[in-house]
Amino acid sequence: MFQSALKKFATALAVFSALGCISAPAKASVDILIDLSSQTMRVASSRGVEVWPVSTARSGYVTPRGSYRPTRLERMHYSRKYDNAPMPWSIFFRGGYAIHGTGSVSQLGRPASHGCVRLAPRNASRLFSMVSAEGARITVRGAPPSHRRAPLQQANRRRVAPAMDGFDPGAPYGTYYYYR
Repeated sequence: MFQSALKKFATALAVFSALGCISAPAKASVDILIDLSSQTMRVASSRGVEVWPVSTARSGYVTPRGSYRPTRLERMHYSRKYDNAPMPWSIFFRGGYAIHGTGSVSQLGRPASHGCVRLAPRNASRLFSMVSAEGARITVRGAPPSHRRAPLQQANRRRVAPAMDGFDPGAPYGTYYYYR
């Protein structure tokens, strides 16, 4: 009697295992590559490959490099650290770091954030739905672009009045140069 019950249990277990394997489709994964050097994000998924401009950490802040998996997704998150700043379509990947939409679209393509990866809201929404459906692997690499200009040789620069052309945004505040 014990053997027949054990045999029925083993048969039922085999059937359920087979059904579980058949009904569980293989999940595709979205491959997200964030390049700090070019301030771009390359997204490869079952929908194809797209490249979008992003903003990562500005001077004094860090966007962590490495490979990650999303830890949580939130349609709308408000930053407790930065005055309840809205972070729509947030994909968190390392602690408080996230990929999310931004209203500062004009800053995309250059470092501007406190460490998160900012995207245009439309692209953030699309990425959020892809990651929700397929999962993701997030890779952050490269070095942020340098905004410092190479110093000019002393012989090639002289100070001029602020009203003249030659404002150098890389120079200290209030410094204007005339380039020969």
